[in-house]
Amino acid sequence: MPTTPHHIVEVAIPLPLEGSFHYLVPSRLSPLAVPGTRVLVPFGRRKVTGYLLGDAPAAGGELKEVLEVLDEAPLFTADELAFYRWIAGYYLHPLGEVIKMALPAGINLVSRYRCEKAEDGTPVLKEFLAGGKSVRTERFYSRIPDTEAKPRGKGVEILEFLQFLAEGGEGGKDGEISAAALRARFGHCTPQLRRLVELGAARCIDREVYRDPFRAETFDADSPLALNADQAAAFCRIGAAIGTGAFSPFLLHGVTGSGKTEVYLQSIAVALAAGRSALVLVPEIALTPQLVGRFKRRFDCGIAVLHSGLSDGERYDEWRRIRRGEAVIVIGARSALFAPLTRIGVIVVDEEHEGSYKQSEGVRYNSRDLALVRGKLASAVVVLGSATPLVTSYYAAQNGRLGYLHLPNRVRELPMPETVMLDARGQRRKTFLQPLIEAIEANLEVGGQTLLFLNRRGFATYLVCEACGHVLRCPNCAVTLTYHRGRGRHVCHYCDYSIPAPAVCPACKGSEITLLGLGTERVEEEVKELFPQARVSRMDRDTTRGKGGHARVLKALEDGSVDILIGTQMIAKGHDFPGVTLVGVISADASLNLPDFRSSERTFQLVTQVMGRAGRGDKPGRVLVQTLAPEHYALTHAVAHDYEGFYAEEIAFREDVGYPPFTHLASLTFSGIAAAQAENSAEEAVSLLRKIKGDCGLRVEILGPVSAPLGKVRGRFRWQILLKGRDRSELHRILFHFRGGFSHPSAVRLVIDVDPVEML
Repeated sequence: MPTTPHHIVEVAIPLPLEGSFHYLVPSRLSPLAVPGTRVLVPFGRRKVTGYLLGDAPAAGGELKEVLEVLDEAPLFTADELAFYRWIAGYYLHPLGEVIKMALPAGINLVSRYRCEKAEDGTPVLKEFLAGGKSVRTERFYSRIPDTEAKPRGKGVEILEFLQFLAEGGEGGKDGEISAAALRARFGHCTPQLRRLVELGAARCIDREVYRDPFRAETFDADSPLALNADQAAAFCRIGAAIGTGAFSPFLLHGVTGSGKTEVYLQSIAVALAAGRSALVLVPEIALTPQLVGRFKRRFDCGIAVLHSGLSDGERYDEWRRIRRGEAVIVIGARSALFAPLTRIGVIVVDEEHEGSYKQSEGVRYNSRDLALVRGKLASAVVVLGSATPLVTSYYAAQNGRLGYLHLPNRVRELPMPETVMLDARGQRRKTFLQPLIEAIEANLEVGGQTLLFLNRRGFATYLVCEACGHVLRCPNCAVTLTYHRGRGRHVCHYCDYSIPAPAVCPACKGSEITLLGLGTERVEEEVKELFPQARVSRMDRDTTRGKGGHARVLKALEDGSVDILIGTQMIAKGHDFPGVTLVGVISADASLNLPDFRSSERTFQLVTQVMGRAGRGDKPGRVLVQTLAPEHYALTHAVAHDYEGFYAEEIAFREDVGYPPFTHLASLTFSGIAAAQAENSAEEAVSLLRKIKGDCGLRVEILGPVSAPLGKVRGRFRWQILLKGRDRSELHRILFHFRGGFSHPSAVRLVIDVDPVEML
């Protein structure tokens, strides 16, 4: 007999499609079909995983049935769904894809087809379901008391097994010992274990276990540190706000080394004491190991870690620990914002100025901004912390939209590092000016550690033929190839296209090939030549690939086995290295000339942050900054440790040209394999936008279309339109109407980015 449909439900499908879809729920599935669960549904000719949002009203037309309910309990709550809906609406992205992004990777089922042979040998397409995350189980053994079993097994005596089980083995839990631990002790012993079970001398059970990314580490407990007056004042305001149970956003503006982390720790302790949870966001996974160590030493409650460096299985297990309430503190990078915490008391966004909080593909959300949204929905305290706050954050604090907390001094009563600007103009492309070489030599002699910062990886930025001027470029992207000497290849950092290093110019066949520009790999080589006695290491995306890569490099610096560390912006972000007494900035102005209105702000932030790595221990620090633009206000104020002076000049510039915080932005990027197609779509889009603006009387400035600064990436030509509006709602209104009325060829891709961070 056919099943009788019981009710209609609304389902979001994780595909780039607008709106949700309605399905019938058979009576056999009705008790399980609750909001927040995943359901397997037919979609076109496939079966896909969807997310059940709730009951839907009766509608005309024929509806398909839900095939299965995939969860015994909801994966997301009504409050979390409200958060997902807010994100989908604000960033103009399909709800199904937002939910998929927020949940652990790899758990969804989708139908696939493979070619198999039928009995008569003819090929047949067979459907199968792919995906889904399996729970990891492990076999455990325990001794059954008062057993008389004494027979011998092969290789080892049964009594030896029984004694090992009775004593709890090595690391046994609740009288149980894992099969892995038994194999480590006795070698291959499956027959003996099976015999013990048959005799009734032992029992075995398969239990679910978590994949723990920190299982190999131990942490000693510590105690809260004494706070100075500024820290105490900040902590008191945050603690009082947590006590009110109301949404309270703060900007914690503290110079490098001012003890912001200790304020975070003690504030979180207040939230935990009130029975609430805590979420801590960091901009890079490189910061996670050091921060997790501090939290593990301070708190004995469950702490979960979420970032892209974990395997899918580890992330899935951490997510389940959080959902089950076994972890009440979550630490992680951008995506940790979606951790399924309940009763959130405090959200910390460390290094809130970092651009890496912005997702650059898919759902283009900004975790820094969404932390404030989630905090408001959860009635939590949100603390945005930085030594170099975003201009927009400082402006909001000055205008009362954020509570302002200031830590102007270092906690150890050490002065800010002595900083010297070195004018590199006219120095004939020298990597190191003489004062920096002498400073490194002197620092090595007294046993100090040195950080050398250059925000370019690779050996050289590009290759040029001196005979004909030909520059080696990526055929897929409008950028030069970067030479990596370790690999002997020229590599594109946008699409990973690479070629072997050529012996002759591909254009004129001449041999006058010169490597221009500077990368971390080349700096490392020159440092080893200049200081052969020094222990040198490098920290960039090339040297930190693979699991634990960041932690490995940082551990070497922390334990003193590295004298000189060369790195990109990874080394500038919040690390605490007490042994570092000298910092050298090789090319401070490298980011000043990018075609982005934030270039001055980013230069100031980066130079200030890397300067702050010096002198955080018991010895004073020193910083030398090499630059071709010594008069630029971003650098003069950075060297003077003068945020307020920089802000005054930058905010005047922003107001004059009409950029955030005085306007809101959205960018539209059109890309296509054919340049004309992308350009034509952009032109048609501008025409429609201008019509909507006029029809609705909107005060939105429409700029473009223009070829993007990176006019070609991964073989696709790119055109951009920028929208500026003083009223955020008007900006969303024009985008809403545009999205509903614009169509473009399937070969052209359109990306709408609300509040863009990168303008390239």
